Amino acid sequence: MVKLIYVITRKEGMSVTEFQTHWREVHAPIAAAIPGVRRYVQCHTVPELYGSDLPPSYDGAAELWFDDLLSMRKAFVTEETATAREDEVKFIDHSKSFMIVTEEKPIIE
Repeated sequence: MVKLIYVITRKEGMSVTEFQTHWREVHAPIAAAIPGVRRYVQCHTVPELYGSDLPPSYDGAAELWFDDLLSMRKAFVTEETATAREDEVKFIDHSKSFMIVTEEKPIIE
């Protein structure tokens, strides 16, 4: 399994609630429709951290699992991925976000 982790920051001027609602209710079904995705998880930053002594550096992370690297590459050139990227510009600041492609190495299960 290959996992893509997408660490994201919300667009400037967008509230945490607006961001999390759009991501969960609008974007989630779009991203879940990408061919080859075996699992899709959204990790939302805990709202209580905003304005605290531990302010978050990012607003969340998306995790998408694929069978292998080839499956992920094929998924990235689909119409569904293009649709997801079009929606992302509505709520993600891409200049403050990043992706990594990983393979899990469990230590404790």
